[in-house]
Amino acid sequence: MAQAIEEWYKQTPIITRSYLTAAVATTIGCSLDIISPYHLYLNPSLVVKQYEIWRLITNFLFFGKMDLDFLFHMFFLARYCKLLEENSFRGRAADFFYMLLFGATVLTGIVLVGGMIPYVSASFAKIFFLSNSLTFMMVYVWSKQNPFIHMSFLGLFTFSAAYLPWVLLGFSILVGTSTWVDLLGMIAGHAYYFLEDVYPQMTGRRLLKTPAFIKQLFADDLVVVAPPANVRYPIPPQELHQD
Repeated sequence: MAQAIEEWYKQTPIITRSYLTAAVATTIGCSLDIISPYHLYLNPSLVVKQYEIWRLITNFLFFGKMDLDFLFHMFFLARYCKLLEENSFRGRAADFFYMLLFGATVLTGIVLVGGMIPYVSASFAKIFFLSNSLTFMMVYVWSKQNPFIHMSFLGLFTFSAAYLPWVLLGFSILVGTSTWVDLLGMIAGHAYYFLEDVYPQMTGRRLLKTPAFIKQLFADDLVVVAPPANVRYPIPPQELHQD
């Protein structure tokens, strides 16, 4: 069993492996009181006034107590982050990292702006960690790129992958957990999907181009493979009109 897990871990793409390792290590560290969640959560005041910039990153690494909910989110993180990196972003690690950076930026911006809006500011003030929202964003993007794959929910009913985010949102409502986490992930995921897939087809222009300095951080493998069934890849940059 241990050998199988080790082999799976070694075969996991670099970004998924790094994120999963950081998330598990951070959560275990908090459970053992080695790290305090109070030093990790998103606090705009401390970021601006005390220059605790690390909070913009660490709030995406803590997934709460090590319970069934933690295992549930680790499964989704490992599964859908890996699926995206191995398929839609195969050989494009820099683009995948930029997608996560875009999602994290959108989520952080929504929380900061929402905290200043009357009547909803109280709800946003309760959001301290955006790790689950970023995971949900990956689920949303994957569902948009693989809409026709058939899935089953707890063996109760089957549905197309395009409805996966809505099924999970409905499940959150049924079990009484906060839906803000899921909704924020859906908003960030749809923003990326629209700008990366829909807008270029409408206008012939691509807005989300990975900066050169990020591309230099990754040595993308130029792999030519047959696309898996029902997987739609983004339009190659060379086919788009560049401004």
